[in-house]
Amino acid sequence: MTHGILIRGARLAADLVERGADITGAPQVDLRVADGRIVERGGVAGEPRLEPRDGERVIEADGLVAFTGFVDLHTHLREPGFEQSETVLTGTRAAAAGGFTTVFAMANTLPVQDTAGVVEQVQALGDAAGYATVRPIGAVTEDLAGERLSEIGAMAQSRAQVRVFSDDGKCVHDPLLMRRALEYVKTFDGVIAQHAQDPRLTEGSQMNEGALSSELGLKGWPAVAEESIIARDVLLAEHVGARLHICHLSTAGSVEVIRWAKARGIQVTAEVTPHHLILTEDLARSYDARYKVNPPLRREEDVHALRQAVADGLIDIVATDHAPHPVEAKECEWDSAAFGMVGLESAFPIALLSLIQPGHASWAELEALLSQKPAEIGRLAVGADGEHPSALDIGQPADIVLVDPEGVSVFDTARLHGLSTNSPFLGMELPGRVAHTIRQGYLTLADGELSGTELVAEHASARNAAARNAAAQHLNAQNLNAQNGASA
Repeated sequence: MTHGILIRGARLAADLVERGADITGAPQVDLRVADGRIVERGGVAGEPRLEPRDGERVIEADGLVAFTGFVDLHTHLREPGFEQSETVLTGTRAAAAGGFTTVFAMANTLPVQDTAGVVEQVQALGDAAGYATVRPIGAVTEDLAGERLSEIGAMAQSRAQVRVFSDDGKCVHDPLLMRRALEYVKTFDGVIAQHAQDPRLTEGSQMNEGALSSELGLKGWPAVAEESIIARDVLLAEHVGARLHICHLSTAGSVEVIRWAKARGIQVTAEVTPHHLILTEDLARSYDARYKVNPPLRREEDVHALRQAVADGLIDIVATDHAPHPVEAKECEWDSAAFGMVGLESAFPIALLSLIQPGHASWAELEALLSQKPAEIGRLAVGADGEHPSALDIGQPADIVLVDPEGVSVFDTARLHGLSTNSPFLGMELPGRVAHTIRQGYLTLADGELSGTELVAEHASARNAAARNAAAQHLNAQNLNAQNGASA
């Protein structure tokens, strides 16, 4: 067991606010981590550098950029029910390899995450594995069937304290049901994360609708199927006064609907996936089902519009939509293949390539896109008293990722740590890498190598026990204060 971690000479993403800035323009900072928190900083504004202590793990971070831990608001962990594709353990190992310290697990499991019991089970599996904090997403409707609301209140009040609800993989297409769901989550500051896809307009659809789909003989998926649902739902959110989040924005038209809604002050947030920031429909010419995804890869014009929307601040977060599938579900003819791509391990290199290098985002803005804003949307407790750091400052939770922005390497299956290999980026030369991931004060990834499963579980067990003890002491103090008040 480590006695703590000392990070020496890192540059903080939060200090790199100018787009296109060289990282050497930021001061080097030392961070000391102990007992799950940042306990000391050094090397800033003339402060002395921190020196290693006995038993301390030292990370020499010159040339590395430090972020608050990445948060993925859109991950498919598949467990329970589809463990041949992924498990909570394997999925969170992939998350740690990608720099993620928290993931929100989508509800399309078997059984569906539509009851308090199932969401508590998923969270418990994440707590035991220890590679990332797992926050379950509750289904909006029972069994994702789109007919009756699920046990939204029970999931919100459960130990999992669910705040994000989605039928992702399916659209909540009934407008009355969507209105009722928005009204319900408003009562506890929850959010509906909508998979915007009109089911009638996309029956049997296989790729983006356009000249290429006609040429390839594949049924097209019109942009309006996404845009019309977003337009309807932002109006419903405005009417109700509730929070709405749009999953995986993929078209230029969707960007304009979001622009209009935000200008009206509607409480809407939007995400874009790494793959929609860089890949286009032209890849469907190969009939390689690794490129089959929902929503589909779109035109080059859409990719540029999405990047500009990030630059303009219209798109709030980058989320992976990590969707693992077994080999047999992808190595088959296009029509029969499953939709989806794995994306946790490749998220940072793609963000570096598509956002940082072209000047669409600064390092500080990337920290907001991959860490701070998704934590806010998901209502993680943020700050010194919370579970996610608001900054890399003394007293903050030690969820930290250190990335190396230099170098280029071929992305191959050795970089994938889940059960599935359906990445669209295999064989591509990608810049940068995630070097170290620290979750709750212990290393889950060290110099690009995942920490052992048993060691991480041991660390997690110790941290979970400490958290339970702290909660019990807090409750005892509250009860004592109440008794003293009653006897006064």
